[in-house]
Amino acid sequence: MGKKRIVKKTGKSGAGKNSALKSRFLSRGTKKKIESGILHVQSTYNNTRVSLTDKEGNLACSLSSGALGFKGAKKGTPFAAAKAGESIGEMAKTMGVRNVDVIVKGVGAGRESSIRAFVSNGIHINSIKDMTPIPHNGPRAKKPRRV
Repeated sequence: MGKKRIVKKTGKSGAGKNSALKSRFLSRGTKKKIESGILHVQSTYNNTRVSLTDKEGNLACSLSSGALGFKGAKKGTPFAAAKAGESIGEMAKTMGVRNVDVIVKGVGAGRESSIRAFVSNGIHINSIKDMTPIPHNGPRAKKPRRV
């Protein structure tokens, strides 16, 4: 009934791109040596951003799922967040970070997985705070429609 198509995969794969971007981020050597810091995780439905600061709040390194090469709906997945957390953990290890306090904002899927991946590098977590902004009353409601 016709020839069957055989599709050959080329060398362009998503995993290779992610590892290349990850190694580029790690190659940027940091001059700062931090003993302890704060890990900020902002997780939305569309993306997950992970940043490491010192105790005063000065940014040491930052990374997001989108910056690692994930696109579209894949940015908001726990897998992408775990890759971002893992990369930040490796950067923190090179800076000499031993323990961190974690501040989590947002309700996305990558909240927990990014922290778990960060801890896999052997860095101790002192505390985890959920600082998700919650509206208390919100804006003024619309007037009722008169017909």
